[in-house]
Amino acid sequence: MAPDSTAATQTVVTTAQPPMIRAHALSKVFRSAGSKPVHALKELDFGIERGEFISVIGQSGCGKSTLLKILAGLVRHSSGSLAINGRPIDGPSPECAVVFQSPVLFPWRTVLQNVLLPIEFKRLSVGEYRDRALSILNMVGLQDFVGRYPYELSGGMQQRVAIARALIQDPSLMLMDEPFGALDAMTREQMNLELLRLWSHTKNTVVFITHSVSEAIFLSDRVIAMTARPGAIAEIVDIDLPRPRDLSVINTAEFGNYAKRLRKHLQATGAMF
Repeated sequence: MAPDSTAATQTVVTTAQPPMIRAHALSKVFRSAGSKPVHALKELDFGIERGEFISVIGQSGCGKSTLLKILAGLVRHSSGSLAINGRPIDGPSPECAVVFQSPVLFPWRTVLQNVLLPIEFKRLSVGEYRDRALSILNMVGLQDFVGRYPYELSGGMQQRVAIARALIQDPSLMLMDEPFGALDAMTREQMNLELLRLWSHTKNTVVFITHSVSEAIFLSDRVIAMTARPGAIAEIVDIDLPRPRDLSVINTAEFGNYAKRLRKHLQATGAMF
């Protein structure tokens, strides 16, 4: 039977969801009177999907932290474009929280009070967020330290407070600038495991700055390797290692191959990691 010529033909059009973060030809030049311009970042092109864990590695001075501050809306880029969820970044976003290398805790405030600090800044009801803060502190293993002060905590515990303070804001994007760089090797490994455990619960998007090739591979879905200043993208490497991960993955041949591949870029610029 011939098809009914009067029947309506339906066409289903599907459009791919744009990445959460999209950067195109993103560049940054610092200028000051009486000094030569400093070209920090040069024409970065990348996209980051919602829920991805992305690490950025490169030698000191390559623009990693500058990139993170631009993503946070704390520094303006000089040229190119940058958008989160399709909206150009023109200042700090409520979707974003930042964790720095130093925990930056107020010594006169307890652990719980430090975690609730962003709520006070936003003039929200601290009482309404107290239970959430306690829940997050339990999630990061600090449920027995809510009334303690920063000087009573180890370095790793202080950094957990900083992460909890970021999580209280329920960010869809977490920006982390070498948060474990000042910790000893054993504490750093433990914090990496804790971070992956937290990320598996929150499913937020993470951009993680680090000098450590091993740390980047262990944590990430993809690693962005940057050149020396002006920082450009040398390569974006997909990390195809199964999740959940434990420290035993570091001893596998696949892990070693990723490390060799990334170190080749860094050694080409004179950096050794």
